[in-house]
Amino acid sequence: MDPSDQSSELFASFPPIPFTLFLPEENFSLNINPSSDTTINTSITPDQDSTNGSSQFFPFTVPKKRRRGRPQRSVTSFNFPPFPNGSFSGNNGIVSSSSSASVPVSRNSVGSSSANVPDVADEIIVINKESTSEALLALTAGFPADHLTEDEIDARVVSVIGGIEQVNYIIIRNHIIAKWRENVSNWVTKEMFIDSIPTHCHTLIDTAYNFLVSHGYINFGVAPAIKEKIPAEPSKPSVIVIGAGLAGLAAARQLMRFGFKVTVLEGRKRAGGRVYTKKMEGGNRVCAAADLGGSVLTGTLGNPLGIMARQLGYSLHKVRDKCPLYSLNGKPVDPDMDLKVETAFNHLLDKASMLRQSMGEVSVDVSLGAALETFWQAHGDAINSEEMNLFNWHLANLEYANAGLLSKLSLAFWDQDDPYDMGGDHCFLAGGNGRLVQALAENVPILFEKTVHTIRYSGHGVQVITGNQVFEGDMALCTVPLGVLKSGSIKFIPELPQRKLDGIKRLGFGLLNKVAMLFPRVFWEMDLDTFGHLSDDPSRRGEFFLFYNYATVAGGPLLIALVAGEAAHKFESMPPTDAVTRVIEILKGIYEPQGIEVPEPIQTVCTRWASDPFSLGSYSNVAVGASGDDYDILAENVGDGRLFFAGEATTRRYPATMHGAFLSGLREAANMANYANARALKLKIDRGPSKNAHSCACLLADLFREPDLEFGSFSIIFGRKNADPKSTVILRVTFNDPQKKNHEGSNSDQRHTNKLLFQQLQSHFSQQQQLHVYTLLSRQQALELREVRGGDEMRLNYLCEKLGVRLVGRKGLGPNADSVIASIRAERGNKKPSSTYLALKSGTSKMKTSSTRNAVRRAKIVRNSTRVAAAAPVSNTSNDRVLENIKQMDQDSTAALRSDQTNMTS
Repeated sequence: MDPSDQSSELFASFPPIPFTLFLPEENFSLNINPSSDTTINTSITPDQDSTNGSSQFFPFTVPKKRRRGRPQRSVTSFNFPPFPNGSFSGNNGIVSSSSSASVPVSRNSVGSSSANVPDVADEIIVINKESTSEALLALTAGFPADHLTEDEIDARVVSVIGGIEQVNYIIIRNHIIAKWRENVSNWVTKEMFIDSIPTHCHTLIDTAYNFLVSHGYINFGVAPAIKEKIPAEPSKPSVIVIGAGLAGLAAARQLMRFGFKVTVLEGRKRAGGRVYTKKMEGGNRVCAAADLGGSVLTGTLGNPLGIMARQLGYSLHKVRDKCPLYSLNGKPVDPDMDLKVETAFNHLLDKASMLRQSMGEVSVDVSLGAALETFWQAHGDAINSEEMNLFNWHLANLEYANAGLLSKLSLAFWDQDDPYDMGGDHCFLAGGNGRLVQALAENVPILFEKTVHTIRYSGHGVQVITGNQVFEGDMALCTVPLGVLKSGSIKFIPELPQRKLDGIKRLGFGLLNKVAMLFPRVFWEMDLDTFGHLSDDPSRRGEFFLFYNYATVAGGPLLIALVAGEAAHKFESMPPTDAVTRVIEILKGIYEPQGIEVPEPIQTVCTRWASDPFSLGSYSNVAVGASGDDYDILAENVGDGRLFFAGEATTRRYPATMHGAFLSGLREAANMANYANARALKLKIDRGPSKNAHSCACLLADLFREPDLEFGSFSIIFGRKNADPKSTVILRVTFNDPQKKNHEGSNSDQRHTNKLLFQQLQSHFSQQQQLHVYTLLSRQQALELREVRGGDEMRLNYLCEKLGVRLVGRKGLGPNADSVIASIRAERGNKKPSSTYLALKSGTSKMKTSSTRNAVRRAKIVRNSTRVAAAAPVSNTSNDRVLENIKQMDQDSTAALRSDQTNMTS
């Protein structure tokens, strides 16, 4: 009986989970990257639909985590929605949403004498005939086809979300990315696009180009033309980078190009962190390069490490699909049985996905292992011992992909990053990934053997302590592995926020070990890159379960055996001689029956990543109780933009990958530069308060055009990227605003009223038309204030009596407010918004944009706070205290009024 048939009846009621890639375009053959070794050529057959017109499906390969060890046998695809507000013409052009699909709108039609000529700003531009292929290319860089990313929205790249301007921005952004990908060794400039883009969109060129460069999507890497852009002398503050892994090196190079003075502290004697290529050698000049850490580039479409390999001229070797499995006795597993069990295994994973959908939130507390075990037991006596061994091999392969025990992986979120996997082949880099590390580390100031044990941070800077040395800087970037953070070996002063500590605790950090063996000659098949071996002991299923043939890329006869799951932890205490003896026994059991002699290895190396004090494990996973949100929490900076975090455990889209670590470094370099620019603006304000008073008031008025919270006469702005409840926000109270009447009636059970107090304040300023007064609060206090019932009178009483704050004019806010204002302005970008943006207003969890999330943001949304503050009783004493402050406010407020009224929103 086929196990998959038996289990299918049990879950027939679960809905299927479709993954399809939709492209609104004619049949085509697409070469994603003409200058790359990896191309996609496919034919598409249209499928007519009476409701939606024609729809076509493009099989876009996605190597799921379940297939990371053994090559994937079948193609998986995912949804690629149509382009917004427009459609693709047959020649790949984009036409206006209001136009007929057969009549493309171009800049050449602007001067038409037609009676209904649209405004030029209402047209979707046409740059060339490759808009669809450029959109797919941008997709490989992480950009959705039909909406903006969270970072683009935060940067205010367009003035209106969801309009024609956004469509044109996306087209220009994709075109710039495609232009750079044509030759990644060149430095792309804005001037290259002036002639091909209509004049009215030239501001979008600046916006898109500046965003892509500052966030590291183009013009990054180690090509000579890019290295030349690093200034000889730094012009910006000092930055300390902790850790010289891929994240730290990527950030360091980018920050150096931005003009920062960078110092990298590395505890080891080498750079690379968990990417480590060791040169192995023996007699007769036999040598090879062995990747003992990160080894496989999991997908090459858009992979920044693949781009760097192109810059350096290094070749990539595709990991071929052929992967035979061998039984305990060394005989090859029957292919039909192999396929049968693999199909059943994948079927059970699909059932687990359906199960978690039906369970809802309960699945958060269930492990993937428990679900798979339950499903497999449903087969009863339908399997024999060899099928059970095969099934355990696939479990070991899954534990390898996640570097974690299945019993500890979250059923709900273990594969939450699958939709973002890089497309394309899995590859080995010829000569090892250490060549990329070497190129990245070139001319970067790295101090080796500096073990960091304390990090102090405050609003004034950071101190990083190694031994008896203290390194001071304006900012610091911590890129140490999650295992090190979990261990507590680095002391943070002050302690990290509880939110971040909880995220560190929830996320899992697993283990993978290797045995690298250099032989005097190749005795295995050279037409394959991987082969596997079964075990009859479930607790040892991950012991040497998979072998990598590195002879094709290492420069010598090298084999690497992998140890995953529970076996990886036991391997840490296994004597190296015993480990090598066991591996040789397995190889002899496979090849000697074929008449092939297995020689003794010339040199062997056994890894111990859990025992390495600078890693304490291999890579992260989503453990039971955790979710993708925890990756975002680990990525949050602390200390008001002084201490930042990067590494594979800080990226929810690309965790547990080398490219994820690299991209996180580029991400944080952009964030650090933004905060540094904000502080530079603050310094200008502090140094010339009289000269800049008017401009600072204008800046504050502009920010309050789009407040993050607004209730009654109260409005609040804050940094959207910092969800710390203790972070500082700015509150504005508006008196005599004709557009904001207090419509909030008092509750029927309200025992006290503060109407008199509020009326007196309104009356006091009645001759001054509209007045704004301000104060600084914590984010949590702002949320509590919002929940006070009884209208503006009760909120004012709560503000002054319960919280004890003093309302002042703009000048009375002082330099602390200037820093907050500058930080918010830098975060929101330089454009004045003309549409309402969705802000993150919860103090609990920062949610990232998902592939299915609608990014059209039209209304302010505030998550419910779990804390509600009761209205405080009002006394004559409280009225007197508030009224006593009126004269003190008046002096500051009058000066602020002169600036504010000229910049007030209608």
